Amino acid sequence: MQRANRLAKRRVALLFYESSTRTRTSFELAAKALGADTTLVSSLSSSIEKGESLKDTGITLKALGAECIILRSPYSGAPYLLARTTGLPVLNAGDGMAEHPSQALLDLRTILQFLGISSSAVQEKALRGVTLTICGDILHSRVARSNALLLPRLGAKVILCGPPELLPESATGMGPGIVIERDFDAALRRSQIVMMLRIQAERLAGVQIDLDEYRSRYQANAERIAANAPAALIMHPGPIIRGMEITSEVADGPQSAIAQQVHNGVPIRMALLERALQANASTAAKKKGGPK
Repeated sequence: MQRANRLAKRRVALLFYESSTRTRTSFELAAKALGADTTLVSSLSSSIEKGESLKDTGITLKALGAECIILRSPYSGAPYLLARTTGLPVLNAGDGMAEHPSQALLDLRTILQFLGISSSAVQEKALRGVTLTICGDILHSRVARSNALLLPRLGAKVILCGPPELLPESATGMGPGIVIERDFDAALRRSQIVMMLRIQAERLAGVQIDLDEYRSRYQANAERIAANAPAALIMHPGPIIRGMEITSEVADGPQSAIAQQVHNGVPIRMALLERALQANASTAAKKKGGPK
């Protein structure tokens, strides 16, 4: 079967309680590339705005024929609740401050491409000897959590970097072998991969950050990168706040893989959708056939 027809006429609902550009668009393009029909449900254009619960929205989408739901929610654990409620496959497009699994997978693909490792040839310790620094607002970052869970499983060393307000000491519990380094320059000198994160102002809840000091200590600018990590791959999950955690010179420079990360989102999410819907079809077929 041609790739464009693998999910022909299957119905996918994108349920987004938070704004999104990269994740939402790439999931939608991924579904359509496989032949699926999609519908977008946002909190500003549906009964969610009237106070409808996640459970009732999920029940409604299933009754309307949705076979898979892609969910972005400000609440940690929401995908699991929705999956239990509907019995449908639910793909987590980001839940609160918990996880963003598909972002970690596309980040991994980007790293493998940089290292010249084929995705089809990934082994358990494919990233042995590779050190990655994640710098910025670790406390509020689901991207940091998912990468901290995934990359050490393949042998990578992960350094977390940022001020105490955005990176508590407890963050070492995010994954195996995670270490904290407050000195960004020192972290850069040890790293082959550098992932920058924005300060999530919408989640700070009264935490005060001296932005001038933050830029001075933690910004990825051309001078700092050239002095400490001249060959490192520079990544960022977006959205980028240019002039804050990263300068345009670095974000658009030859070491940047930011656009490649976005590009990799479509094939990664195609694979996730195909797996979810094929598994769902197999389960439905078994139930229809009944006990033997």
